[in-house]
Order: sequence, then C-alpha cells, then structure tokens
Amino acid sequence: MPRDTFAAPPDPAEAGTVDDLVERLRLLKVWAGDPSYETIKERVNAAWTTQGRPAGELARRSTVANCFQSGRRRLNTDLVVAVVQALRDDTGYVTQWRQALRVIGREVEAVSQVRVQDSLPQDLVGFTGRTDELKRLSDAVRQATGAGSAVVISAIEGMAGVGKTQLAVHAGQQLLREEQFDRVLFVNLRGFHPDPTQPPADPAAVLDGFLRLLGMPGHQIPHRLAARAAAYRNRLAGARALIVLDNAATADQVRPLLADVPGCVTLVTSRRSLADLHPTARLTVDVFDPDEATAFLTAAVSEQPVGPHPDAIARIARRCGYLPLALGLIAGHIRNTAGWTLTDHADRLDERHRDRRLEAGVELALDLSYRHLPADQQRLLRLVALHPGQDFDAYAAAALTDTALDTAEACLGALFRDHLIQQATAGRYVLHDLVRAYATARAHDHDSPPARRAALTRLFDYYLATTAAAMEILLPGEANVRPHVSPAGTPVPPLTDRPDALDWLDTERPTLVAVADHTATHGWPDHTTRLARTLSRYLQGGHHNDALTVHGHAHRAARDSGDLKGQAHALSGLAIAHLRLGRPDPADDHLRQALELFRQTADTAGQARALFNIGLIAERAGRYPDAIAYKQQALELDRRNGDRIGEATTLGGLGAVMERAGRLDEAADYYRQSLTVSRQTGNPRGEALALHGLGELAVRMGRYEPAGDHLEQALRLYRQIGDRTSEAGALESLGSLHTRLDRLDEATEYYRQALTVFQETGNQDNEAWVCNGLGEVSRAAGRTADALTHHTAAHAIASVTGNRHQQARAHAGLGDVHRALADPGRARDEYRQALTHYVDLGLPEADQIRLHLAELDAADQN
Repeated sequence: MPRDTFAAPPDPAEAGTVDDLVERLRLLKVWAGDPSYETIKERVNAAWTTQGRPAGELARRSTVANCFQSGRRRLNTDLVVAVVQALRDDTGYVTQWRQALRVIGREVEAVSQVRVQDSLPQDLVGFTGRTDELKRLSDAVRQATGAGSAVVISAIEGMAGVGKTQLAVHAGQQLLREEQFDRVLFVNLRGFHPDPTQPPADPAAVLDGFLRLLGMPGHQIPHRLAARAAAYRNRLAGARALIVLDNAATADQVRPLLADVPGCVTLVTSRRSLADLHPTARLTVDVFDPDEATAFLTAAVSEQPVGPHPDAIARIARRCGYLPLALGLIAGHIRNTAGWTLTDHADRLDERHRDRRLEAGVELALDLSYRHLPADQQRLLRLVALHPGQDFDAYAAAALTDTALDTAEACLGALFRDHLIQQATAGRYVLHDLVRAYATARAHDHDSPPARRAALTRLFDYYLATTAAAMEILLPGEANVRPHVSPAGTPVPPLTDRPDALDWLDTERPTLVAVADHTATHGWPDHTTRLARTLSRYLQGGHHNDALTVHGHAHRAARDSGDLKGQAHALSGLAIAHLRLGRPDPADDHLRQALELFRQTADTAGQARALFNIGLIAERAGRYPDAIAYKQQALELDRRNGDRIGEATTLGGLGAVMERAGRLDEAADYYRQSLTVSRQTGNPRGEALALHGLGELAVRMGRYEPAGDHLEQALRLYRQIGDRTSEAGALESLGSLHTRLDRLDEATEYYRQALTVFQETGNQDNEAWVCNGLGEVSRAAGRTADALTHHTAAHAIASVTGNRHQQARAHAGLGDVHRALADPGRARDEYRQALTHYVDLGLPEADQIRLHLAELDAADQN
C-alpha cells in the first residue's frame, strides 16, 4: 500500500492498552510501505550492529513478527523502538513511541526508581588478577588528572559475569587510596536486569539523585534532562570526584551522566560497546587467562586436597570457561562438598560437559552451585529472586521462606560466601542479574504458582505489618486513621522507639514503593491500598514525590478492583502530595472527587478529612470565609463520629485560619482546645501542631517568652515523629520570633534551616513564607540587596502556588526595600499592590500599608 494512504503516521499517545499500541504499529508498517518482516529485521540489526550489539543479541524474524501480534501482555520495548525507527527514522516520532511504551508498560515509575550512593560498594575480599587492566586504568587516570583533564573510562566492557563491576569497584577503591577525591558517586544503572518491571534507570532520575547528594535543593533541580546534566557539571566544577556508573545499557543512557569537567574520573561498565562516548581509555574485559583463573581457584580452595591429578585446578578452570562469576560459584561449591578432592570435581565437570553444551561455563557453574546447596538454601535463593525490590534483608528472606530469622541469616550468609548473592551494604543483599534470572527460572520450575504467591503474600504481609508497627510508634494516637493491619506471621525487626521506626521507614522506603507497584499490578490490590494509607502520614513528612507514586498505585489498584473507599483515600493522598508540592489545582480536583466517593460509601470520617483539606486549599488562596466554613463542617463530622484525633486536627486547623483572618482571640481558643484533646488522646502530632499555632500566635501578639517555649516544644515533637515539613515550619516560626527579638543572626540561621528542608522536600508553598522572612530579617540587618532578592523570590513562588497572603507580604517587603533605596515611585507601586491583596483578604495589615502610603505622600508634599 502506498505511503500516502495515510496523511500522517499513527499517534502512539492515543493508545491505552498493549493491543492499541500493536494496532498502531501495524498501521505504521502500512504507512511505511508495508515492508516484510525480513526487511524490518535487517534494518533493525544493521542499526544495532552499528551501536555495538553482539551477534547473540540481534533480532530474529520471528521476534520482529511477534511485535505485530495482538493479545500480548507486554512488549519488548527496545525491539519495538528499533522497529519504529526502522519504519520511520525520525527522532521526535521515535521518542513519542518510547514514551507511549513506558506509559503502557508501567515503566514511568520504574525507570525513576534508582538508588544512588555517595560511597563505593565493598571491595571483593581476595580480589585476584586483572593486573594489566588495573595498571592501564591507573596510568590513564594519572596522565589525565595530571594534565588537568576530565577522565572517562567508559569501556570497562565485556560479557555478563566477567567481573566488570568488581574490577570497577576494586579500581575505584585503589584510586581512592592513591588520589585525593572530594566526592564519590556510585549508581547501578540496571542496564540488563532480568525482570522486565525493572527497566534501565532513567538518566534524569540518576541526575536528580546525584544533584541532591551534591547539595542542590530539590526545588532547584531542573526538569529537563539537558538542564540537569548542565547543573550536574556545574556542581562538580572545581571538585575532584570519582563517579562509577555500573551496568550501563547504552551510550545514550550514560552520556548525560558524564562528568566532563577537569579533575573528575568516571568509570562506566557495560555489556555493550560504548565506543560512541570516545573514552579517554577503553578496556574490553575478557575472561581470566588460564594463569589468572588458576591463581584465583588456588587461593579460593587452597585447603582442599588435590587428589591424583595435579592438573585438576586447571581442568576446573577450563570447564568454567575462565569466567570469574563461574569460578567464584564453583569455588563455593567445592568448599561445601566434603570428602571430594579437586580431581573428583574436575572429573564431575568433565562428565557434565559431555552431557550437554554449556555457554561459557555460566549455566554449569550456577547449576552445580545450586544443585549442591542444601534444600533450604535452594529454596531461599529461588524465592528472594522473586522479591520486587532492588535489595533485601534477612527479615524479608525469613518472610519469603516462612522460617526463623536465624535460619534466614544463616542461609544468606552461606549464599554470600558461595558468591550466589552479594552484599550491598551491611545486612542488605542483592542478586547479580544472571543469578536472579537463573533463580527465577528455577522458582518457576520447582515452586507451584500457589507456593510462589504464598511466599510473596508473606513478604507483603511483613512489609505492611512492619510499616504499621513503625507508624504506631511514631504516631500512636492516630491508629484510627490507619487501616487495621494484623501482626506479621514472620519475624519483624525490634522497633522499640521513634528513631528505630524512622530508620526502618527511611531504609525501606524505596522497597515499599516497589512493593506498592508490584502489589497493584500483580493481584494484591488490598495490600497496595492499605500500605498507601498506612504510609500516608510518613510520606506527608517530606517524601512528596514518593507519595505521588504510592498513592497513584493505590488509586489504580482500587479502581481496577472496584474499591470506592480505597479510591477515595488514594485521591486524598494524591491531593496532599500535590498541595505540598505547590499544585493547588490538581489537589482541589482530587479532593472533590474523593469527597464524592466518601459520600457514596457513607464514610463520614473520610468526608471530614476531605472537607478539612479543601478548606486548607481555600485558606492558602486567601478565601478565609470559605476555609472556615469547610473546616467547621469537618469539625461537626469529627464530633458526630467521635473522632477525637480528627477533632484535634480540625481544631488546630481552625485556629490557623482564624489567625490568618486576624481573629486572634478565636484562634487562641481553637488552638487551646486542640492542645487539650491531643494530650488527652496521646496524639503527639496534634500536640505539636497546637503548640506551633500557639507559638505563632504569641509571636504575633508580642508575647515572646511563651512563644519561644511553645515553638521549641513543637520542634522537638516534630523531630521525634520524623515530620520534616512541620519541623521546617517550626524553624520558620522561630526565625520570625528572633527577628522580633532583634536577634538577626539567629533568625537568619533558623530561616536558612527551614528553607533547606522545604527546598529538599519540594514544598514550594511554605518556601514563599521563608523567603519573605529572610527578606524581612535582611532588611532589618541593613542588607537591602539581600532583602530585594528574597522578597522577589517569595513573590515568584507565591504567584505560582496562588498564595495571595504571601504575595501581599512580598509586595509589602519590596515596598520597604525600595523606600530604603530612596525610590518612592517603586515603593508606592509595591505598597499599592500589597494593599489590594490585603483589602481583598480582609486582613488588618492593610492599615499598616495605608500608613506607609500616607507617609510617602507627605514626603512628596514636603
């Protein structure tokens, strides 16, 4: 069919399912002249060969044809993108397909989930061989850094299991001993993860993590990839940094992450050629040579008897294909086989080699290591391969296997010593991609679907129960707002106090996000929705992007399972996250949807919370009568329900809006009621919020000593429960107090601490408050230029978030600045804009602005 049958190629963004995408791929094939599958295959392979893909990874005609078949659960993203490019080689169009594939394949969240580290993994004990490679790396680094150049060691390349990561880590540790580096950055780019739900990491997400490690506040991190890459290079300028980019998929993934600045060393590992990066030095890592392999095995099994054949070690090494991964696994197997000589092992390997063909010894090594494990270790290895997270600990292993903790720890220790699992950090383990793929296949061969589902259910029960236990420690008075969660039937960590609980949540947060994704998409919707509700308060404390992801999964899970109440709670969680990120419009939309669903399900407690938060949005927009009305409706429902936790929260919220509206006596009464109820119910969060409100009110009324006491108490409570957002709010209030006390240096420090937290957590709305506070303290200290900068920033932020109160405050501050700069015309303009806002809001600050304008008019007449 001629190309002009269609005016334009099909739009992949219109697809809503995998079948929709397949249909559009068929239409694209027709649009492109309907080439044969063989022709498409040849085009794809020509492009992949140019990119450096090995022959074993090239496409076959049948796999290309399968891309056009409907009824598939998922698509091979790399292949479909290559097919699209073969049919229409247009970068923008190919990008549209890549994005559509991610959305349909639910990869958007997955590619953004990546762990970055500011240290290298542990070096391998007894690292052997690679002398020439290490020397070449060291010489290249010395030569380039000596000349003040950047160093990109990109081509630490080679097949899976050849030891690229261990070489990079060992070389990195050696460089750290030899050279003086200011920073270390490490990331696993997940280029070849066997689980399709763990696609290669998005370089934009990696840069986000790196920039945060380099001290860039979250709100300053650009959204576009190119801008993030530029910011990354700017942050590294003048520093000496060692960056290790492990397990890269393609040159395109790596290119934005290269620290192309003098004094920085970047080591990149990949199974594919990265020659397009034009590295300063390039290493293609092959298997060990026979001498290196023999030396490795000799050191690893030195205590084993040789037997009658002195060449046994050489024979074993040869049968392993001299592959480091295989040699390590065989060594572990040998050490655990009592009564056998090395000759016996060599003979056994010869027998197995005659029985079947093996690929470079990998399958042989894995199979031998696995088959000679005790049954409990075999089972543990199979089941941990099913874990959806990037790493795990002994408690997760115990849950999967339904065993005692010490049993799980012993099995993990044995598997670690046998090189079947790796240790990411102390007590946390990861699987090599090849081991995970092998163990997953064994799990599907040996464990029935019900058995695998039971194991994962225990795992998800463990995470849900431990999350609930941690939240009970942090916020014991809020049990009624969390779903009921039964205790885990497997071992759980001993969380005894708030620091323990916070540490567990902080450590496991990436895993809990992964669990929310997996449970939502693989048939555990109730786990997803309960996990999201249980985590909600913790995520509100500053993890707003994770909150969007978790509540997004919960909303989809609830919608797909017809759970109206679950949808409502998820929408509420999404709304709070959007609100904290300075996005009031989607927040309001989600809350109104949630309110309607709560009404349909007769959930009056949910209605109260939705009304309260709708009131909060109205308050931040300066619509104080509406805000008061919404919150009073919420208070009526709280009291009707007997929900004293909700009552305390709503009373505190009413105190805040009354204070904003200038009704100070009513504000004080509401705050005191909230404090009383919170203390009666053992609710530290409610107590902190009430104390915070009373402290701010006391500052406003000039009662500075009780204000300081209240605010310090609130700050301690916020820190105990790990609520960073509210902690920053208390710091901002202490800045205001110390400004009033003319302790300007202390005020500035409080404000800067608050600003750091708000920027790190992306809380733009509160950031405007702090910028205005910094402007006021700078003006009082005579730093007029700083005051101008801060008030200008506050106005820009408040305009984006729609906070009219802070817009007015910024205009008033700018009026003060221009008046101090002897620019009465600009000052008058700013004061008039402030007056308009204050009058519209009905706030008493309008009187002060009128006085300033009158003074300017009087000065003109003189």
